[in-house]
Amino acid sequence: MQTVSQDLDLLCVNTLRTLSIDAIQKANSGHPGLPLGAAPMAYAVWQRHLAHDPSDPAWPDRDRFVLSAGHGSMLLYSLLHVTGYDVTLEDLASFRQWHSRTPGHPETFATAGVEATTGPLGQGAANSVGMALAERLLAARFNKPGHKLVDHFTYALLGDGCMMEGITAEAASLAGQQKLSKLIWLYDSNDISLDGPTSLSFSVEDVAARFRAYGWQVQRVERGDHDLAGLDRAIAAAKADTTQPSLIVVRTTIGFGSPAKQGTNEAHGAPLGADEVAATKRALGWDPAHNFHVPAEAAAHFRAGVARAKALRTAWDKARESYAKAHPELAREFERRMAGELPEDFAARCEKELPRWEAGASIATRDAGGKVENALAAIVPELCGGDADLSSSTKTLIAGEADQSAEHPGGRNLRFGVREHAMGAIGNGLIYHGGLRAFVSTFFVFSDYMRPAVRLAALCKLPLICVWTHDSVAVGEDGPTHQPVEHLASLRAMHNLRVVRPADANETAQAWRLALESDSAPVALVLSRQKLEVLAGTAQKAREGVARGAYVLSEAEGGAPRVILIATGSEVAVAMGAQRRLAGEGIAARVVSMPCWSSFAAQDANYREAVLPAAVRARVSIEAGSTFGWERWIGERGVALGIDGYGASAPGEKVLAEYGFTVDNVLQAAKKALANANGRSA
Repeated sequence: MQTVSQDLDLLCVNTLRTLSIDAIQKANSGHPGLPLGAAPMAYAVWQRHLAHDPSDPAWPDRDRFVLSAGHGSMLLYSLLHVTGYDVTLEDLASFRQWHSRTPGHPETFATAGVEATTGPLGQGAANSVGMALAERLLAARFNKPGHKLVDHFTYALLGDGCMMEGITAEAASLAGQQKLSKLIWLYDSNDISLDGPTSLSFSVEDVAARFRAYGWQVQRVERGDHDLAGLDRAIAAAKADTTQPSLIVVRTTIGFGSPAKQGTNEAHGAPLGADEVAATKRALGWDPAHNFHVPAEAAAHFRAGVARAKALRTAWDKARESYAKAHPELAREFERRMAGELPEDFAARCEKELPRWEAGASIATRDAGGKVENALAAIVPELCGGDADLSSSTKTLIAGEADQSAEHPGGRNLRFGVREHAMGAIGNGLIYHGGLRAFVSTFFVFSDYMRPAVRLAALCKLPLICVWTHDSVAVGEDGPTHQPVEHLASLRAMHNLRVVRPADANETAQAWRLALESDSAPVALVLSRQKLEVLAGTAQKAREGVARGAYVLSEAEGGAPRVILIATGSEVAVAMGAQRRLAGEGIAARVVSMPCWSSFAAQDANYREAVLPAAVRARVSIEAGSTFGWERWIGERGVALGIDGYGASAPGEKVLAEYGFTVDNVLQAAKKALANANGRSA
């Protein structure tokens, strides 16, 4: 293949293009259109601007690059290979195969150098906003005159599909509000989506005008297929703007170079085909006989780009040494945070400083949660977060801290506005970045709006804390639109998500502690609107009980229960009342508080047997939500008290009573369970 006469930059761009289409063709699966069209803009970022270190993908002050249009993953894998990350040609050749380091969409846990798990469109865009917020928060905390420990950019590459997604609009609006000047989005604008031209559904909108209205700098590069100089100038101008985030609209041709498929949706989501791959290579000046080929000149040029980037890392290492001498305590804190470790005195301070409540007190778990959160915010300085315009209701404001803004860059309170979709993904971005622990908050019924982001947090083992209040039909007068019913069951089905519904204030304190101690799973704290009685025994038992997911809160008289009452949240108090009534009738009942199903399921068989002995088949579950799944704990002969429908508008106490969450009804259910266990009708 003749390469000496080719422009070196173009040779490198075409290397990325051909590596990508070779891998997709070998896999017989994938999306060649984006790598062929977007390779120039990605090359311009990586070769001329990105600060990164392939030998240390976790370098704290690296620039972040997020491929929001995750279906174009082969472009990212090709970039990682040529720039020296642990992605080999063999990895490229195993694209989309079992246990490959090059899966169909980028995954942080599979591939070094991938900053965010993307694929669901728009998630990566919102993640990048979280990363940019994290950079600003950490810079405000650690940078000192003469010492910049944190100073980097966040880039994201989006396609037309990303721009259609509502989550992208939410995230962009907030980024503009926050004036995130170190956030740069490159928009691969090619007017093609999977089904055909965007004129089918996305043609009247002026995206550039929309982003100007959001408060973004907007530039256009009209010849994005080959205008590397224009791309370079636009990126440099974006970096130079210190007052607003930047959008670069790059006009490209999807499937560029493919004689038969470029500019059409046929290049979007399916391999080109062997003949068309060969034709595309010829059109790009490439020898069709060369597969997975990196020309020596291109390899050397990519290495030179890496050397430029690593020189930035070397300079940072020297600056860090100087910083550590000038500010040793801050340097140690920075290292601890970036390692994802809690403060050394976390456990000891929790024992001393977390609030405790005496039995008989009355407080909503949302209110208790707010008090606990504030106590923990004093112990864990990296804790930050916010809500969807509901802090007065969710009680999640950190007292004495500023609202995050360009004017107050160290503010730990994040005002997300009514943007639940983006809020969850931005929270993930804060954690992806490192150095922070993040919580997000809204009403429990609106967790549905956050579900895609929560699922990705669970998949990627991100310890996002979701504070979801107004947990049941006890919301009352707002009615069924605001009363979560099926949500507990639905979220419990999500692997690696800890759903915790505490019974009272003491369980809430321990649930918050559990959430901060979690380093590989998101935690959902499901809290009440209404006041709940602080129950006897939780002050002593909740620490271990919440961590284990379920525990014996109140033992049957004599220690040998005939029936077990299992409840969560506000319904645990109802179970305690029923236990007393049953005792008066000579029926020994055990009350089990089960705040977290998944944690209990993870306990060893001996502990589970101690809490729920198999010999006691008379069991009643009590929860103001769907009964779906409770048979796992109560068995076929058990009785499930719940709501298999929707709620109603009325005062909360009235709604609970009408749906059967009364001592009398639990009493009757216990008798029915006993009859079932004995094989007779009640």
